[in-house]
Amino acid sequence: MSALSFDRVSFTYAGAVSPVLDDVCLEVPEGAFALLSGATGSGKSTLLCLAKPEVAPAGELSGTVRAFNEDVRALGPVASARAVGYVFQSPEAQMVCDTVWHEMAFGLENLGTPEAEMRRRVAETATYLGMGSWFRDRVAELSGGRRQVLALASVLAMRPRALLLDEPTSMLDPVTEQAFLALLFRANRELGMTVVVATHAPGPMIDYATCAFALEDGRVRQVELEELRPLGDDLLPSSPLPTTTGEAQALSLDDVWFRYDRDAEWVLRGCDLTVSVGEVRALLGANGCGKSTLLQVAAGVLRPRRGRARNACADDQALLPQDPRAVLACETVRDELMELSASSGRYGAAEVDAALERLGLAGCPDRHPYDLSGGQQQLLALEKLLLVRPRLLLLDEPTKGLDRAARVAVAERVRTASSDGATVLLATHDAAFVRAVADTASLVFDGEVTATEPAGEFLAGSWLYSNSRNGSWSESSSSSSSSRSSTCSCSSSSSPQA
Repeated sequence: MSALSFDRVSFTYAGAVSPVLDDVCLEVPEGAFALLSGATGSGKSTLLCLAKPEVAPAGELSGTVRAFNEDVRALGPVASARAVGYVFQSPEAQMVCDTVWHEMAFGLENLGTPEAEMRRRVAETATYLGMGSWFRDRVAELSGGRRQVLALASVLAMRPRALLLDEPTSMLDPVTEQAFLALLFRANRELGMTVVVATHAPGPMIDYATCAFALEDGRVRQVELEELRPLGDDLLPSSPLPTTTGEAQALSLDDVWFRYDRDAEWVLRGCDLTVSVGEVRALLGANGCGKSTLLQVAAGVLRPRRGRARNACADDQALLPQDPRAVLACETVRDELMELSASSGRYGAAEVDAALERLGLAGCPDRHPYDLSGGQQQLLALEKLLLVRPRLLLLDEPTKGLDRAARVAVAERVRTASSDGATVLLATHDAAFVRAVADTASLVFDGEVTATEPAGEFLAGSWLYSNSRNGSWSESSSSSSSSRSSTCSCSSSSSPQA
């Protein structure tokens, strides 16, 4: 039996001229662990969302999407929850409760699950995923890795037969990523759950997968798993990085301590950091080590409980958070890019037109930002901030959810901003991005900056990041064929271009 089937499915977003999906035919058999790759904005998220009508985008749909031989549009809420579970690219998009246990129970409450059954399912899921030690924690205080596990747990508690995940590891450090993938593998093999993952970084998932597909020009084609195995790093700066002054300080943190509540654990503990004017500094470290908090303290969004944070650029800075939607507040893509024009006085309509071209959105300036893919939202939010040409640019996971071409574009934009005089402080797990843009790199551990070195030296001597999943900027390989058999099928009324 097919877990999911797409029969001649086409989809055009409201207000768009051309379809993002064009006559897609695809079958994923029950029990598969399937990977779905494709460029940023190719329609991967759209395709998955169409299998879950509750989160499907607005637009014109033709063809039929079935889950376990049932048209998904005919399923009621309970039947839909039992058939298909969906984990969003950004876990914040599905978090609605203040505590972990309540978040896990929320979906079950809405389905009218009896209290005894609900308590058992929540307890079993938390035990299965090893969440006991943080089961009663506040969601707002969880690390990115734990939020991703919570998003998975909240869906698993409803026991769907198929699990769809959109870029689930894009914000995870290499160690946390492997642990998360092991959980998915257990759900697939031990619980018999069909798993479909849309991803730009398929390399770490290849050994778990049974089949893979690529979405290109609105069509789906089946690919061999080994085609997705990454090559070595092939992106280096096209020109020498700007030299920092080494004198004037743009940022300094002196013995900074921070925690979110009086009784909470310290997130930053005696943290010291100095960033020179014109420097591009990368912060690396595990999920939950304090990188995002450090950025917010540097920006003045959070105030230290102890110690002192100095920011010479506080009146001319821009902060890109992990969730780009925090930056997006307008009804159209063009309005987003124009929003800061008047207040900054640094750009106008001509610069916005050029930005739309860079983003590949010149043909749909009136599209709602939330109708863009997660990667496109990320690029739009970054471009919106860069148009202002801030003296200080603070970036939290700027390449998450992006394909190689988009990551290269972000690297070029950051290098351009630095060349124009901006100081950049960024938090990331993307080692290749660090190699491409950063002057220096710092390791954050246990709430402190424990080491700072020139970026090349840091990566060369790192046991953790020298071979991380994002060390590659390529998504294809000429390696030998996979030893695992492909069990999924894909067809179309007309063959797509390879």
